[in-house]
Parts: sequence; C-alpha cells; structure tokens
Amino acid sequence: MIYIKNEQELDAMRQACKITAAARALAGEMVRPGITTKQIDKAVHDFIVKQGAKPSFLHYHGYPASVCISVNDTVIHGIPGGYTLKEGDIVSVDVGAYYKGFHGDCAATFPCGRISADAQRLIDVTRQSFFEGIKFAKQGHRVSDISHAVQAYVESNGYSVVRAFVGHGVGAQLHEAPEVPNFGTAGHGPRLLKGMTLAIEPMVNEGTYDVRVLKDGWTTVTSDGKLSAHYENTVLITDGEPEILTVIEGL
Repeated sequence: MIYIKNEQELDAMRQACKITAAARALAGEMVRPGITTKQIDKAVHDFIVKQGAKPSFLHYHGYPASVCISVNDTVIHGIPGGYTLKEGDIVSVDVGAYYKGFHGDCAATFPCGRISADAQRLIDVTRQSFFEGIKFAKQGHRVSDISHAVQAYVESNGYSVVRAFVGHGVGAQLHEAPEVPNFGTAGHGPRLLKGMTLAIEPMVNEGTYDVRVLKDGWTTVTSDGKLSAHYENTVLITDGEPEILTVIEGL
C-alpha cells in the first residue's frame, strides 16, 4: 500500500529530511585522506542524536552502524570500520535520520583528495541521472517513467545501473511502497500522486551492473571490481514540480 502524506506529516518529514541532508553534508566534509570510515560514522551519529533525532540505519535489520560508507567498488551498505581513506578513493555515504515519526534518506559519492578524471565523471553522471529521473517525478506520471529516464541517461554515458537494489517509498517506515527501480520501460508501475514521498537513488557502475554481497551479509560490491557511485534524495510528489526534501545547495 502506498501511503499519501498529509500536510502535518510532510512538515515532520521536512524536518527529518533537513537533519538527514545536514548529516550527509557533514560526512562529505569529513572525506579526506587519513580519516577512517568509523570516525565519519561516529561524527554523523553524534550529530543526528544532537538534533534530537535517531539514526535510521542503526540496528535496522541488524545493521551495526549509523551510516553506510561504501568505498570505490563497494556499491552500497559498506560497514564503517578501520579502513583509512586514501587519496584517489571515491566514497559513497548513505544516511537516514528519524525525527517526529518520519525518516529522511539520502546519499552522495564524494572524492577523497584528488581523484581520476574517470572517477569524477562517474560521480557526475550518477548525480545528474537523479535529476534526469525527477523530471518525471510529477503527478500523473508513473514510477517507471523515472526509472526509464535514469537508465537512459546512465547507459548513454557508457555506464550501467544496478538491478539488484532499487529506490523506494519513505516516510513513517524507512522502506515503504512503491519500489523505484533505476531501470525499466516507461509507462509502467503505480501512478504518481501528490503527497507521495520517494527515495530516488541511482546506483551506477563503471562496468557491469552485476553485484555480489560479501560474507558479512551487507557489503555489496561490483562483481568486476570496477568503481560504483550512488546519489539519493527524498523527493515529494506535488501538483507541480517535485520538492527535494533532502537538498542542500551544492549537494
């Protein structure tokens, strides 16, 4: 069942999303050579709690951290730990915050120091694919109109979109209906209605879209060892242009 939020609920979601976006920005500012992924996780955890919110991911289905930090060929769900970031890494940060009964969810991939031109292009295309997709995040379109636009843009740039994991509705639950794939034929899936809130999140690989999950049950990597990037925002469907709830200028 797809849950349509009323104005009171959307006000709470906006607050949750504002905290989430600020947490993503904090993590991005911390990405530099010499820092561990665990240090970023702790700083983001402490920031979210200081805002009176809770990290959405902590203990979610047993996930052991507050942030997913995925480096280089890790697509999603990288568990923060003792890995020390180094010059040239690309670092995907996925974070959620729960506040006043609602979740925000967003992600971005950040360069660690100086990165290759190829790595930067992957980040740029991934981010832009989100904006290509939300051109269709309007009342009356269908979910797969977003999906198709993301896929078409990504593949026209020579990359692939991950098939094994998709975007989703978000609200009182971190994952709600509908699923929002980053691939597919336009004109399918639920019709978009005012008050729907979606976590739209292209996951883009340099090589094949195939992925594999490591023995920890979380860390998901590209099957060919090539780079991956991730970009996500929580988006509100309105009767006009979509509202990006987790936006901060520059991200």
